[in-house]
Formats: sequence, structure tokens, C-alpha cells
Amino acid sequence: MTRVAAVDCGTNSIRLLVADVDTATGRLVELDRRMTIVRLGQDVDRTGRLAPEALERTFAACREYAAVIGDLGAEAVRFVATSASRDAENRDDFVRGVRDILGVEPEVVTGDREAELSFTGATRSLAGREDLDTPYLVVDIGGGSTEFVVGGGGAEDGGPGLAARSVDIGCVRLTERHAPGSPATQEQIAAIRADVEAALDLVEQSVPLAKARTLVGLAGSVTTVAGIALGLDAYDSEAIHHARIPVERVGEISRMLLGATHEERAAIGVMHPGRVDVIQAGALVLLTIMQRTGAREVVVSEHDILDGIAYSAAAEVR
Repeated sequence: MTRVAAVDCGTNSIRLLVADVDTATGRLVELDRRMTIVRLGQDVDRTGRLAPEALERTFAACREYAAVIGDLGAEAVRFVATSASRDAENRDDFVRGVRDILGVEPEVVTGDREAELSFTGATRSLAGREDLDTPYLVVDIGGGSTEFVVGGGGAEDGGPGLAARSVDIGCVRLTERHAPGSPATQEQIAAIRADVEAALDLVEQSVPLAKARTLVGLAGSVTTVAGIALGLDAYDSEAIHHARIPVERVGEISRMLLGATHEERAAIGVMHPGRVDVIQAGALVLLTIMQRTGAREVVVSEHDILDGIAYSAAAEVR
């Protein structure tokens, strides 16, 4: 077993996983997993720059994570940064700050590489499941972007290779772009849907969405919708992991969230305070994808890009 630390820094949150990984079997034993809402992508869609206060929130979380990594004694640390830092003009400030705190160079990965890491993290634990058909369509709805990956099929489905595409329809980006109210107006809902449909047109140019047989959904928007669908009073990752939520239920929850006030959304037991103002767009992205692809349900995974980063870090050590 190789002890590694993986950090995933996205547009809305930064997350840490410290785990022991067996690269031969793919077994991953989680030692610490945590998330902090930092909203690194605050106003990036409008200004093209990372805001000073957003950088400081992110660096504060990095200092906390550095202490955890040191206490647990990870052999290797891999820090992957995604949509917001990819888009920002001043990303060098971000890179320098992370390097000073954690001692590693953050990798500002491409959207395609982000998608591949998400696919690996999400599907390793699905291996051997006879109740789920392949190929998988893994959808990672982030704050700034959403990644689509189709893969895992046999020869009759085009082989096990991956087709991936990242598009700029994350829940934070769409919220800042269209400012859905509380409740959202029909015009705001239509504008968000139009952006998602246009992005799906781009995705279909390189990713065979129609070939997918199982939709696997990742990240906070999806897990929050799942927690609501399961009627949880508080967030429970074990109950949410591999839950199967029908498209009809996703539609009901999306309409409820879009029609709710800020206070009503904040009162939902599974709702993280940092998601209250972006969950409307996130849920609508998920619903639109399901309707467009004809998915009857979404299989929700708590394992995602963070696990994929951990697997890759362990492989590099070996």
C-alpha cells in the first residue's frame, strides 16, 4: 500500500483525500476526506481573473490540508486544479501560493484530463457490477465546467477506450451568468437550459452519448440531489454512494429547488451552506442531461476525480 494525498481544487470547492492505495488491485483505503467551499471561481466568468479574497480563502484551506497531510505522513502529494484556475489570467498567483504552502506544483489540467481522472475515480468501484450495463457515461458537474466521459464498453460498444469532453456549464458559472432568483423565473430557467443544450451539442461532436447504457453522476450538485431524493435529514455519504435516482425524481427535485426561496433551500438538511445559491443551476444541469440522453436513472458516486488523482499519485510513486 502506498500512502498518498490528493487535492482537487475546483471552481466552488477544494477537497482533500489521504488514502492508502494498492496499485496492483486498485484497493483504496480512505484515511481522511474533507471539503471546503472556497468559491475560487468567484466572478472569473466576468473578469477573467481570480479575486484576491477567493485566493486567500483557498490558501487558508491549503494551510489546513498541509497540516493533515503532514500528520498522516503521505509519501506523495498530487494537487490538481481545474476550471477556474484554467481560465484565469492571474493563475500564476494561484500556482505560487499553493507551491509555497504545500510544496508541490499544482497541475492545471486540461478539461479532457480532468474527465479521464473523474472516470477512473468513479468507475473503479463499479467493476464487476452485473446490474449495471456498459459503456458508462460519467458526468462530473463542477462549479465552472462539466465533464463528460463515455467508456468501459466491450468490443461491440466500440471498445474500452475513453471519449471525453469538458464544457463550461458548471453550477457557479451558470448562476453568475444568469442569476436565477429565489424562485427562478421562467426566463432564467430557459436561459440556463439553452446554455446546457448548446454545450451538449458540442459534447456530441466527440463523445458518443447515445452509446452509453449507465449514467454515473459525480460532485456536489448530484450528491445533494440524491440526498434530497433519499429523504436524508443530514448528509450521509454511505447512503448516497451508488444510490440510483430515477429521472422523474430528479425532475421533481429540480422544480422544487428552482421554485424555492433562498431560506427554503438553506433549510434542507443535506444542503451544504456553500451550495444554497448554486444548487438550482446544478440540479437543472443534471436534469437537462438526463432528458437529453434518455437516461432513466443516475447512479450517484461519492468516488470521483479525487479518487482518480489518488490512484495516479500512487502509480507514479511505484
